[in-house]
Amino acid sequence: MHHASSASSTQLPRMALILAVLALLLIGLVMVYSASSVNALSEGGSAMGGFVSQVVYAVLGIAAAFVVWQIIPYHAWVGRFVWVVWGVSMGLLVLTAIMGSTGYGAQRWLELGPVRFQPSEFVKIALVLVAVRVFFDIRGGTAEARMSVIRVLLFIVVPLFFLYQTQSDLGTTLICIVGILAVMWLGGVKPYILITVVVLGVAFMVFAVFGTGYRSGRLVYLDPWNDGQGGYGTGYNIIRSYYAFAEGGLFGVGLGNSHEKYQYLFASDSDFIFAVVGEELGLVGALTVIILFLVMLVAGLRISSMCPDAMGSVIAGAFTTMLVFQAFLNIGCTIGVFPTTGKPLPFISSGGSSMIASLAMVGFILSVSKGDDPATRRGNLRAVRVGAGPRP
Repeated sequence: MHHASSASSTQLPRMALILAVLALLLIGLVMVYSASSVNALSEGGSAMGGFVSQVVYAVLGIAAAFVVWQIIPYHAWVGRFVWVVWGVSMGLLVLTAIMGSTGYGAQRWLELGPVRFQPSEFVKIALVLVAVRVFFDIRGGTAEARMSVIRVLLFIVVPLFFLYQTQSDLGTTLICIVGILAVMWLGGVKPYILITVVVLGVAFMVFAVFGTGYRSGRLVYLDPWNDGQGGYGTGYNIIRSYYAFAEGGLFGVGLGNSHEKYQYLFASDSDFIFAVVGEELGLVGALTVIILFLVMLVAGLRISSMCPDAMGSVIAGAFTTMLVFQAFLNIGCTIGVFPTTGKPLPFISSGGSSMIASLAMVGFILSVSKGDDPATRRGNLRAVRVGAGPRP
């Protein structure tokens, strides 16, 4: 009887998470088609091109999520295999710095044959997994204090700095920091250590913003009309985003009827797609997206809190926090609460790397929810004994 009630209690947040993600995917596919078709036609392409690509990315992402959820137990990802994941991710990051292609003023894309992707999207996953592994090694007493500090610096701090320095990607660096802070918070790190890390993180962000000209220039979002060019300079895009929301009103101008997507609003199908949602679907549509991310947050944290395994709890909570933080960072940039960071809206913005990585993170959360079942948990433990091997 207890097992039945436990299983049913875990099914509710799991189903809520799946339904919220599927709803966001559906909204995203519709909005990508609406926003990308105009640019595609203006460039002589097919109106369906962006939509078809996004469907392919969604299918690949769902496949990745299924593998993580049903085939490879989450314990195995933080066993010896975590160093393989970390090594591959860092290798791709180094390759991007050496031979990556440049877009929108940043060298963040890597082309390997016909495939073009952003390694930094997958580095986020690797850094959270390695942070979980390092943290639990420290907590379990398997690493001495000096070696623990070296591992934190080598496997977490140095890659973060390298990511920030080589790709000038403050947004992804911030999202990674939030994920690592979530690992520390959920893992029960002492408050004074957590506060110290937060203070150092804030100091780094302030330095990064005000120490670089183009980033400090993004503070124009506080008054975009005062950008030195009458609103046609660095403040232009945020102003067009405001116009989109204003035109949308309560119920929107109707699906497909956006005015701003006609090459007025830059990145209307990616970084600023939420503005097109607000214009075409109105405040109601925009709030629906926000509510779906809040449902995802509650469901993910519920899965985290119900997991009897501390490691699974931290994994689910960290990936949930990271995904929802990125969502609200994007939304905040679009509505003028935060400076523009260039980060996509998970599940909704166009782009393959973000879609696949975001759905893979959902796979990890679902894998933890699956681990609540006693039979599955025993299977996971067997897999760890066989696949994880001894700790280094």
